[in-house]
Parts: sequence; C-alpha cells; structure tokens
Amino acid sequence: MIVADNLQILLPSIQEAMARRDPEPIARLIRQMEAAGAEAVDLNAGPCQRNPEQEMTFLVRSAEAATRLPLFIDTANPRAMAAGVRAAGRPPILNGFSLEPRKLGEIVPLAADYGLDIVGYLLDGEGLVPPDAQGRLSAGLALFDAAAAKGLSPERIIVDPVVPPLSWQDGGRQVREVLQTLRLLPDLLGRPVRTVAGLSNLTSGAPSGAPRQVVESAYLAMMTAAGLSMALLNVFHTDTMNAARACRELISEKPFSWAEFGSTPA
Repeated sequence: MIVADNLQILLPSIQEAMARRDPEPIARLIRQMEAAGAEAVDLNAGPCQRNPEQEMTFLVRSAEAATRLPLFIDTANPRAMAAGVRAAGRPPILNGFSLEPRKLGEIVPLAADYGLDIVGYLLDGEGLVPPDAQGRLSAGLALFDAAAAKGLSPERIIVDPVVPPLSWQDGGRQVREVLQTLRLLPDLLGRPVRTVAGLSNLTSGAPSGAPRQVVESAYLAMMTAAGLSMALLNVFHTDTMNAARACRELISEKPFSWAEFGSTPA
C-alpha cells in the first residue's frame, strides 16, 4: 500500500489553512495526492500543542470530506489523537505508539477501545532507535506484550521498524538492520505481521541535488523483498512511485502484465 506523507502541518499552505479553518487547501492537496497514486493519506499534524482538539477535529473532517482513502492520524499528542478519532466518520489508523510510557498509557487504550489499527514503532522505552536488528526485534516483542496488556489485539498492530536517515554516522549500517528486522519479525512473533516504513526518512538531510529518488527506489525494492506491507512516501516523487508500482507487480501472485504500467515495452 502506498501511503502519502505529503500532508504535513509544517507546509505554509496547510498552516494557513489550519489557522483560517479553510478546508480547501487541504482538500486540494489530497486530490493531488490521490491523482498521483496515493492509496492512503497520513495526516501529519505534528505535536498539535495550541488547540489540539480543535485543530485535529478540523483536519480530520476536512480530509474525510475530500477523499474516501484510508486516513492515518499522525500526532504525538494523545489529546489530539483522541479528538481525531471522535471526529472521524470512518475508522482511521493511528500513527502511532512505542514503548514510551505516555504513549502506552494514553494512545494504545484509545486504539483498543475503538478497535482501530495502530502503527507501533520499534523504539526503546526512551523513544530512541535501537542500534541493530536484535534491539529492534526485542522492542517488537515488548511492544506486542505491552499492547496486549492494554487490551489491544495483535492483529491491530502495524509495525514500523524505523528507517534511519542515511546521513546518520551509522546510517548505512542501520538501513541494513531494518531489512534484517523485516525478514525476521514474522518468525520471531510466530505470525504474519503488517509493516510500514517511512521511506522519506531515508533521504532526510541529503544535500541539494542528491539522487534522492534513485536511493529511495532502490531501498524500497529491498524492503519489499524483505516483506514490507506499506510504504509511507512522497507521492510526488515520480521515480519512487514508479518503483513502488513495479515492486507490487513483481511480488503479485497474478500473471504479470505490462499493461499495468500504462504502456508496452519497446
């Protein structure tokens, strides 16, 4: 599944729309994302600190009026998250929680009470990225155990292994650890696991002119082969989107067809 990560509160147009309570810029961006091939939309509202309930209520209702695509409510603010759930006319996906006590105590029960899918990040209890696949897998086991203790069914959890920026000092090693995590997690848990990865994180901090889409496309293919279920990405990156469509065709069980790509090969 291709999840658009383009709707972010830091965008000037979205900030102005939120301040003026004008739904049209939000609707226009969502229509553009859907036309580009988005199959779900992440509503990244950030911390939502000023008026969390009002801001998230407006954002969710504006988005639902513009599309029938699934919506991810993306905020670290439990109050905003709860307001978004109450405002939603159809079940959203919550994005997300980790082993941090506040998120376990306030966000996981929300998903359990409303029977919602929720993204779980493979972070430690301090919200830090584990140094290797073993640390991520350990966080995964603890994540499912902690969620179950709050009454959340394991089928509701969509695991995010946390893709690091390549610009980190150990970024190259970390991206390989993510691949190993995706491969091993289902066997470790003894069950199929839905997974999502924020592909845009990979090229965060890249210098101007860097071949972002080439790197994104290559890593997306590697994650797909390792078992990735959903990719959170910039749907206006044409090369990355083409790679996503190709990945899906190549792992599909249906007969391959060049027609899926809109043209026949030369």
